[in-house]
Amino acid sequence: MVVLSKEYGYVALTGVGSFALVSYLAINVAKARKKYKIDYPKMYSDDPETGNMFNCIQRAHQNTLESYPAFLFFLAIGGLAVPRTASLLGVTWIIGRVLYAHGYYTGDPAKRKWGAPSSIALLALSGTTICFAFRHLNWSCRYKSCC
Repeated sequence: MVVLSKEYGYVALTGVGSFALVSYLAINVAKARKKYKIDYPKMYSDDPETGNMFNCIQRAHQNTLESYPAFLFFLAIGGLAVPRTASLLGVTWIIGRVLYAHGYYTGDPAKRKWGAPSSIALLALSGTTICFAFRHLNWSCRYKSCC
C-alpha cells in the first residue's frame, strides 16, 4: 500500500480545478459553435467574417487539451515529491490557461501571450517530476534544496 502525505490532497484538488478549467473552455467552444453556426464535426470555420473569432475560441481550448496530459502527469508525479510546490505550480498553470484563453478570445492571436505563466509553470512542474525521480532513484542533486 502506498502512503501519500496529507498535503497530497492539495494536488488532488488542483487536478479537479484543472478539470473545471477544461470544462469551462469546452463550454465556451459549444457556445461559439451555436453563435457562429459551426456544426459538428467541423473543427474550424472558413467563414471570412466570423471564422477568425470562432477559430480563436476553438484553438484556446484545443491548445490547452494538447498540453493537458503532460500537465496531469507532472502534477501527479511531481506532487509525490513536493506536493505544495506542485499544487502551486498547477494553480499557476490553470490561471495562465485562463489568461491565455481570454487573450485568444479577443480575436487577436498575439494576445494569447497573456498566458505565458502557464508555460513557465508547466516547465517548472516537469522539474518537480525530475525531483521525484532523483529521490526515488536515490540520486543526489548538486543543489540539495532543489529536491
